[in-house]
Amino acid sequence: MRITCPHCTLAKEIDDFVIPAGPQSVTCPACGQDFSFQRVAVSAAAVSLLPALAGFWQRAVAALVDAAVLTGVLLFSSTLFFFVAAGVSGFDPLAEGLLLATVTWLFASVVAVAYYVFFTGYCGQTPGKMALRLKVQRVDGSDIGFRSAFYRETVGKFLSALLLGLGYLMVAFDERKQGLHDRIAQTYVIKL
Repeated sequence: MRITCPHCTLAKEIDDFVIPAGPQSVTCPACGQDFSFQRVAVSAAAVSLLPALAGFWQRAVAALVDAAVLTGVLLFSSTLFFFVAAGVSGFDPLAEGLLLATVTWLFASVVAVAYYVFFTGYCGQTPGKMALRLKVQRVDGSDIGFRSAFYRETVGKFLSALLLGLGYLMVAFDERKQGLHDRIAQTYVIKL
C-alpha cells in the first residue's frame, strides 16, 4: 500500500500485512505533520485471485534438488580444474593442497552464487523450483529481476544461515510463508 502525506506529498510503499486494520494516525518523517489513513480492506474475491504461497516442505525439496544439481556441476568442474591445474603447472597436489583447496572453494562459491542469482533473476526459478513448479516474485507481483535476486541470494540467505538456519525456518511459521531472505528482498515464493 502506498501511503502519501497530504501536507508534503512524501510517499512510501508499506507492506499491507504490517498495517493494522482500522484508522491509523501517523506523523510524516519529512514535514512532521500528523495525518490519518486507513488500510483498504481486501475483498474475498481479490484474495482468491492471489497466488498460493509455497510452504516450507515444498521449498525444502526444491532446495535439495538444487543442491544435487549444483553438487554435480561442482564435482565435475572441480575435478576437471584439479587435473588441469596439476597437469599444466606440474605442482604436487599433496604439497600445495591448501592452495588448491582455497582456489577450489573460491571457485565453488562463485559458481554457487552465480547459479542462484542467474536462475532466480532470469526467470524467478532455479531448476529445483522449476521441478516443483514454484517461482520467486516480488511482493507487488512483479518479476524479481537480477538486482533483487542478488540481494536475496547473497545478503538475505547469508543472514538466514548466520542465525543458525532460523531465517529459513521462518517459512514454516510465517503466515505469508516468508523466510528472512524473502522479507529482506521483499519477495514471496508462489506455486504455479
